[in-house]
Amino acid sequence: MNWDDTPEEAAFREEARAFVKDGFPASYRPAADEEQSLEPEDVAGYNWPVDRVADDEGRREGARAWAAALAERGWIAPHWPVEYGGAGLSAMEEFILHEEMMRARVPTVNGIGAFLLGPTLLVHGTDEQKARHLPAIAKGEATWAQGFSEPGSGSDLASLRTRAVRDGDEYVVDGQKVWTSLGQYADWLFVLVRTDPDAERPHRGITFLLVKADAPGVTIRPITDIRGAVPFCEIFFEGVRVPVADRVGEENRGWYVAMSALGFERAGIGATIKYEQALAELVAHLRSPEGRRSGRTSPALRQEIARRRTEIRVLYNLARYTVSRQAAGEEPDFEASINQLFGAELHQRLARTGARAFGRSAALWEREGAPLGAAFTHMRMDSVASTFLGGTTEIQRNVIATRGLNLPRG
Repeated sequence: MNWDDTPEEAAFREEARAFVKDGFPASYRPAADEEQSLEPEDVAGYNWPVDRVADDEGRREGARAWAAALAERGWIAPHWPVEYGGAGLSAMEEFILHEEMMRARVPTVNGIGAFLLGPTLLVHGTDEQKARHLPAIAKGEATWAQGFSEPGSGSDLASLRTRAVRDGDEYVVDGQKVWTSLGQYADWLFVLVRTDPDAERPHRGITFLLVKADAPGVTIRPITDIRGAVPFCEIFFEGVRVPVADRVGEENRGWYVAMSALGFERAGIGATIKYEQALAELVAHLRSPEGRRSGRTSPALRQEIARRRTEIRVLYNLARYTVSRQAAGEEPDFEASINQLFGAELHQRLARTGARAFGRSAALWEREGAPLGAAFTHMRMDSVASTFLGGTTEIQRNVIATRGLNLPRG
């Protein structure tokens, strides 16, 4: 395939690059000596859902100004129809925009709402749901979190036990969700609940609901991860009343709505550019006088770095291929699982390469005085979860086998 931009795409790339350069608020930029993150969920130390409610006024106002600048062009959700606050861009133009933002190390805005829930509502939502929720997402005014996983129901999501019982025009929800990314910063949650405990097959008794994060009966408790960060939380539902109007799709058919959402989650460019930048910074360090004095630039390490570089380009092309399917009007399917699987395992391989490059220094946790600010040490801890968050590697392989290769189910 020819991966070069068409003339129209090249012109849009230049437009996007110029906008990011001139339009990103100076007040939102970190100081020159502020540490830069190489972790894939952050972009150069930014985390927009957190920044928009930060105690630091400059950080908070900068995040909101950036959202306003993007929203004015419809670029928070650029692929959405204009009537819902998008820009009506093609899937490839959206890909190019996000690529240029990542290369410039500036954050996207409202990722879970714009890239997971929004596309799902466009496919499965009612007109009222689209009109109510999509414009608020596209303006950066409402943030969302995904309430799927539960204690004991992660990879085997169909075994979930959070219960919803119909009571007139409402559902009454009781249960627990866990590992909910950024849930403590969300205004809304999209949640899978069990509405038919006697269904012949477990996935046929599940319903997809939209729940206000501050609804009576919702309790959110942040969870600290292995790095000391707080990127996710557990959520408890005790008699939470949810209007039937906030159900997406049919009752007991929420599994199929959720599969659409997971396809969109796994389909994007993801951390590809972050891996590319991390590897480039590692190479630059090893070529520096400090790196050369370490004596660790052996032929074996150089070959390993070359393999990582090749794999990063493979991941980039997988992302391009997936978006080309979207551009043809198709929903991401097993191709998105290939992206997720390859990217998750590459994250771990890249972190191990950095650890080998730094030797004993790879054990340094404090950023001050450590090579590259201990970035690869933190990446290694972060990468532990890569092969099970968003669906374990075993689940991804099953999806690829059954949907992509048409192999029989076990």
